[in-house]
Amino acid sequence: MEKVVIIRYAEIHLKGKNRGYFERVFANNLEKSLKGIRHELHRTSGRWLVEKFEEGRAEEVAERISSVFGVHSYSIGYLLGSSMDEIYAGAKLVSPKEGTFKVETHRGYKQYPLSSMEISAEIGGRLLDEFHGLKVDIHSPEHTVFIDVRENGKALVFGSFEEGAGGMPVGTSGKGLLLISGGIDSPVAGYMMAKRGMQVELLHFHSYPYTSDGAKEKVVSLAKILSKYTLVTRLTTVKVTKIQEEIHAKCAAELNVTLLRRFMFRIAEKFALKYGMQCLITGESLGQVASQTIEGMTSSNAVVSLPVLRPLVGFDKDEIIARSRKIGAYETSILPFEDCCTVFLPEHPAIRPKLSFIEEEEKKLDVETLVEEALRSAEKTEF
Repeated sequence: MEKVVIIRYAEIHLKGKNRGYFERVFANNLEKSLKGIRHELHRTSGRWLVEKFEEGRAEEVAERISSVFGVHSYSIGYLLGSSMDEIYAGAKLVSPKEGTFKVETHRGYKQYPLSSMEISAEIGGRLLDEFHGLKVDIHSPEHTVFIDVRENGKALVFGSFEEGAGGMPVGTSGKGLLLISGGIDSPVAGYMMAKRGMQVELLHFHSYPYTSDGAKEKVVSLAKILSKYTLVTRLTTVKVTKIQEEIHAKCAAELNVTLLRRFMFRIAEKFALKYGMQCLITGESLGQVASQTIEGMTSSNAVVSLPVLRPLVGFDKDEIIARSRKIGAYETSILPFEDCCTVFLPEHPAIRPKLSFIEEEEKKLDVETLVEEALRSAEKTEF
């Protein structure tokens, strides 16, 4: 008998002739998540088993697996032979000692001499004989003992299904560059695109000395949190102080944020194209702040050719906060460090700026020189 972690996937089943590719990427991601833990990973009939890990590390293995996109559910259980005595030995380990319960059996091996109902009845009867505090309730039990009889003469016994991260394996849906601000929204946007299988890299803009080193460290902390889900994350930081000073000195005050975002998009596209990324990702939510109106978004889109994905565009703030808490980013996101968008923030920012007016104001700036200077300030960190 061996303790194992059982992994099940969902959407990959729908991939037809491409399923093998998705399974290979999924397996590779599972291996990345378990780096540093001695183990073996084996595929068996639509599920994966993590085996041969050190005793006492089952919970750690399960916790790491829980963050891998593509995992529909997982269980800590036992791999053993398929005789009734062996199955019962495993059932005793996962069964409660009191309360209501039932035994639920699945037979992947249809030639097994007993039916699923017969296996459940016999194992349930043995458990009742051994643990007198148990009572059968097949409709609403407090506990369930799950038995899975496999085709290879083995059986799996476990006591619960734990919800996985869902989604598709990271790396199966192209590459995107996330503009990460350090606030609540952008880490959630990166998480959501990774969940759909996109490999996500990060770009952060800062305005030192107007923004502090603490603000940069906050973004580094968020990048580490995201790397738990994206598996590999590269963070690039770029200084836009000179750009903001020039905008503030020469352009209409109400366009400070609008013009800054156009520069951000230009710089982001250059990085994306350099590193083979296919889109930009932002945490914008329609109407949440002045720069996130449809006019503001159109202004930003106008300076790039790559598609811009906004996975939060229809979310309200409460929905975004709930997801931020779920992924463990919220407490870091609300740390009181400023970001570059709060520097030279106008009292009355433009809500519906006309593109023609924006372009006229932008002519007052040496756009190409400012962009090139910002690019030279880039610093990279890999997690």
